Amino acid sequence: MENFRFTMPYRVRVADINYGGHVSNAAVLSFFQDGRIGYLAAIGDFSEMDIGGCGIILPEAHAQYRAEMFLNDDLVIGVRIESLKNSSFIMSYRIEREGVVTAEGTTALVAFDYQKRRPCRLPPVFRKAVEEFEEL
Repeated sequence: MENFRFTMPYRVRVADINYGGHVSNAAVLSFFQDGRIGYLAAIGDFSEMDIGGCGIILPEAHAQYRAEMFLNDDLVIGVRIESLKNSSFIMSYRIEREGVVTAEGTTALVAFDYQKRRPCRLPPVFRKAVEEFEEL
């Protein structure tokens, strides 16, 4: 998958299917989250609750649905961070089936201190891990 250093496989489950017989809109956002969790673990054993001293919170998500996906489809989810700011970053996603794009999207993510219930700066350890992995 071009321009994505992190990818992971995913097989569509029955819980991902809606009444139309294809993957639901909500499931695609869950695929993005599964990819995000995998990416964070891969670049430094981070999680959504701990990126080096704080967690992340998602204030905005965009998804474009390019092709239907069906039960038992073998997909590849690509994830990358395309930009870093002081307290936030943009994560991009691509889902493919046999090399054909089925969905794409982005999420804005903000570093968030869950104890103080407010945004905070991206931890230096996280910033460094992303810059090295993505060659930013």
